[in-house]
Amino acid sequence: MPGDPLPSATPMHAVLERANQIILGKETEVRLALTCLLAGGHLLLEDLPGMGKTTLAHTLAGLLGLDYARIQFTSDLLPADITGVSIFDRERSDFHFIPGPIFTQLLLADEINRATPKTQSALLEAMEEGQVTCEGSTRPLPQPFFVIATQNPTHQIGTFPLPESQLDRFLMRLELGYPTAAAERALLAGGSQRSQTRTMTALLDTRELPTLQQAAAATHTAAPLIDYVQALLTATRHHPDFAHGLSPRAGLALLAAARAWAWLAGRRMVVPDDVQAVFAAVARHRLRSAQGNGYASQEQVAALLREVAIP
Repeated sequence: MPGDPLPSATPMHAVLERANQIILGKETEVRLALTCLLAGGHLLLEDLPGMGKTTLAHTLAGLLGLDYARIQFTSDLLPADITGVSIFDRERSDFHFIPGPIFTQLLLADEINRATPKTQSALLEAMEEGQVTCEGSTRPLPQPFFVIATQNPTHQIGTFPLPESQLDRFLMRLELGYPTAAAERALLAGGSQRSQTRTMTALLDTRELPTLQQAAAATHTAAPLIDYVQALLTATRHHPDFAHGLSPRAGLALLAAARAWAWLAGRRMVVPDDVQAVFAAVARHRLRSAQGNGYASQEQVAALLREVAIP
């Protein structure tokens, strides 16, 4: 039956339940983050320092059983510090490549907008192609490969805003925001949640993840649903609130995210509610407000969803 839970989704449900015990009061954001990785995309977390961005990345890596590396982006970080460098081996009279921290399954690019644009661009090929080209040689990255990047709001001192070409590489952008009063009270009473990430047990074998991703990607998408997604794309291109509209690649990202969201909900087909649930996370960082240089607001995106008819 269409509403019956999918047995293959059970491991992900366990991951969701455990993650929500660590990231308190952010059930929707945690689910969106897991949806992003399940859809094979990269995730951008933007918020003030101390909101739990790094803890969320640690939590997902630990529960999914992924190899994990963290790069602290600073203004003096060089591209070779990310991708690796070749050094001369005197014994062999040859150069030997030392892989950088990007050769991992889940890379946390912490405070990515504190690095210079040249260093930020070192991630572009890796995020898009799953490979790194260094000194004329192309080297594949481990699979699966995810980037979870955090950035502070661009109005803070010492930041270099990500260009639109790099923002488009992130399937989703999320803001965690302040916790609810109840969640903050539990956090203050129990202490930092970061310590729990050091002792957590993986709930998923890394080898299972590609199979689950394929199952999510196979979630049925009916023709009227595709019509709805296309109507949303078209509406952004003619809406006076936006400086420019969404690209076809954004449409593919929206469908991939909606399929993963529906699969996590135990459905075998995507419904309009799934598209609406992920739309803001997929679209806002790809849309610029016509009234300024910032992202489209939640209110603008919500208004667009109300204006476009549901099939």
